[in-house]
Amino acid sequence: MNKVLPVFFILFSTMIFSQNSEVSFQRGEYLKYKIQYGLLNAGFSTIEIENPQDKNDSLIHAIGKGWTTGMVKFLFRVEDTYESYFDQNSMRPTHFIRKVDEGGYTQDKEIYFDFEKHQAKVINHKKDEENFHFIQNNVQDMISSFYYMRNIDFTHLKEKDSIDLNMFFDGKMNPIKLMVLGRETLKTNFGRINTIKIRPLVQKGRVFRDEENVTLWISDDLNKIPLKIKASLLVGSAKAELIEYNGLVHPFP
Repeated sequence: MNKVLPVFFILFSTMIFSQNSEVSFQRGEYLKYKIQYGLLNAGFSTIEIENPQDKNDSLIHAIGKGWTTGMVKFLFRVEDTYESYFDQNSMRPTHFIRKVDEGGYTQDKEIYFDFEKHQAKVINHKKDEENFHFIQNNVQDMISSFYYMRNIDFTHLKEKDSIDLNMFFDGKMNPIKLMVLGRETLKTNFGRINTIKIRPLVQKGRVFRDEENVTLWISDDLNKIPLKIKASLLVGSAKAELIEYNGLVHPFP
């Protein structure tokens, strides 16, 4: 159970393709997801873009949160917060914050990205230490990649197309392969919506049964909102679905 909420953020944030000029998000946008673990309502996750007073600033501040509720919270308390500062033009991250508390397992880290020096400075506040790591020019953090994905042109992507990418997480580059499974009309809380079905090939062993046990659906429109995720875990299964949205830049659904 301690991996369900972080996995939700990681998987939604790894859908990166070639960038499109169409803007698919704006400041003030808010998305909320309900998470189920088996038959239990496990908790909620939100991801939103701060609406600053200075709207001329090119720096975007996005915040992702996840927490358990009800009986699950009583058995296993989770409160996770992830923040990313990234440039809205280049979509490159500059600063990433990770503060998590998962049943007593805690992390308090910051990452500063320097693309001129090709390095990321990782500050571990719990251990009071700093480490430097090599990064590539196209690397994203967990949250910034969520929005990078939203500017993608999916028009020419078809079934069995796959994409390779790198995401910097836990002090290292994480290569991920994404496979397009095709188009599908999905029944949601907001009606039947046309979606793009994607399968990220994830690392097996730690959390997942094998590398093909995760499926994602994103809206096949200008917003490109992740609508649903299903994952078979080493123990049980998890599902997350969009239940609330606000501040979208394009009409939806």
